[in-house]
Amino acid sequence: MSYRAPVADIAFALTHGAGMGEALASGLYGELSSEDVGAVLTEAGRFASDVIAPLNRVGDEFGTPFKDGRVTMPPGWTQAYRDWAAAGWNGLASPSAWGGQGLPRALNAACIEMWNSASMAFGIGPVLTMAGIDALALHGNEALKQAYLPKLISGEWMGTMQLTEPQAGSDVGALRARAERAADGTYRIFGQKIFITYGDHEMTDNIIHFVLARLPDAPPGTKGISLFLVPKFMLEEDGKLGKRNDVRAHSVEHKMGIHASPTCTMVYGDEGGAVGYLIGKEHAGMACMFTMMNEARLAVGLQGVAIAERAMQQALHYARDRKQGRSDAPNGPTSVAIIEHADVRRMIFTMRALTQGARAICYATAIALDRSHLDKEKVAAKTAQERAALLTPVAKAFSTDIGIEVASLGVQVHGGMGFIEETGAAQHYRDARIAAIYEGTNGIQSIDLVTRKITLNGGATVKAFIAELRDITARVQATNDPSFGVTALRLTEAIDSLERATDWLLARLTSDTRAALAGATPYLRMFGHAAGGAMLANEALAAIRLANGNSADRIATARFFAENLAVQNAGLEKTVTDAADSVMSSPLPGEAA
Repeated sequence: MSYRAPVADIAFALTHGAGMGEALASGLYGELSSEDVGAVLTEAGRFASDVIAPLNRVGDEFGTPFKDGRVTMPPGWTQAYRDWAAAGWNGLASPSAWGGQGLPRALNAACIEMWNSASMAFGIGPVLTMAGIDALALHGNEALKQAYLPKLISGEWMGTMQLTEPQAGSDVGALRARAERAADGTYRIFGQKIFITYGDHEMTDNIIHFVLARLPDAPPGTKGISLFLVPKFMLEEDGKLGKRNDVRAHSVEHKMGIHASPTCTMVYGDEGGAVGYLIGKEHAGMACMFTMMNEARLAVGLQGVAIAERAMQQALHYARDRKQGRSDAPNGPTSVAIIEHADVRRMIFTMRALTQGARAICYATAIALDRSHLDKEKVAAKTAQERAALLTPVAKAFSTDIGIEVASLGVQVHGGMGFIEETGAAQHYRDARIAAIYEGTNGIQSIDLVTRKITLNGGATVKAFIAELRDITARVQATNDPSFGVTALRLTEAIDSLERATDWLLARLTSDTRAALAGATPYLRMFGHAAGGAMLANEALAAIRLANGNSADRIATARFFAENLAVQNAGLEKTVTDAADSVMSSPLPGEAA
């Protein structure tokens, strides 16, 4: 089964769950209307379903062969990308002053989900271009913006993000790529980068690399890193492409998944150094790069949602079609679709609830980002920025964790056929696995959440968010609707656990940092359960209020999440607060007791 974009679900989650409806009504987005939003989502869903999704399988099988220094993309991919760019999708949320459409980040986030559901290997390339656009627009000088932004925004050129080196993965400060000042004010870049997504290809005429490197007089660590723009082809004075720069792809990695995304080892400086242009100030490259990384982290979280949605759709279709075993009901038929069996229903509900909960968190993060950039009231904008900062590591890590889990359940629903490549279920599982690793591993996201984000404003930012979650559970309780079951009670218990764990961590950060770090990953999971469960309940409340006919489905999903997933927070709280010693002090094999 191929992917069909769930445009109605996406529109509802965005408008009534994440708060775009309120933002539209308040004038945050100017003259943009809900009809405009619906039209964009509908067309994006069509392109994702009809153009990109059919290429997913061929991309997985064909890969990106590398021969004689050239990358060959899978059949149909280059034309699909060019059609996608020509339709304006790359510049959807980019500044209108440079040729973009200036539409909300949240609307772009919904589209990013659809591109990546259609094909993760396709969707990740534009994500990095968009991140590069943000960094260049915010930190680049006027000459660089005029030379490069219009064609990056149009999608005529693509961008890459280049941090990683063999000895410098998560520890970016260990990088050795070097930059030397040239007499003409440019720089010469030397060194090697690895795991570079879309590092080379011929889908676009030029590729603009955003490269971290170190100057000779740079201080050690991350405080000595600078960011450079390095084009694959130099530009002539009239803006036309000139000679090839001194940068090349040395090889393409053979990966577990996303086979159609060319992941390259890049080499700089074979012939005297690649010409680079400084973005921002010398030794201040990490601040510029974080502009790229924070946008990319949300986008990778959306990849988790995307692959979960596609795996769930396929598993649901298979479970309705595959007949196996007799009915569990008394006097039931002797052969039923496997979706009639309790355990398969549990798996499908788990897939659906996790997918929709993660979607809600990601969209709420995107709305907060929009408010931080667009709200004219400074205090409100600052509050939104802090909310976005709090939610970003959760959006990235929780969503990509559940992407893996949902894809794994998708294989399980298929049974033996899930282990066979021809069904496609295995591809989703293979593709999903990278999202928890790149753009900052999920363990690093957990550490960021605990050490930097829950401490914002002395803990006031996270406490305000928890208070909002409590308000939702109170409103669920006030409905007295029996179809909610014990949703309000179970969510309240989950939020109670989250708040107690938050207080414990805030206290330990000043007295026992190692204990706090030992609990960081289970704490982030608790956060995802409480936030995702409450947000789904909020969507169910909105469906009841609107009386639009799908409230029963939304209540069922929210109830399942609360009664089957959020209840795990009680155990996770104990892991956070009571298990640090077993993590940090107990010996591993080969260690002294």
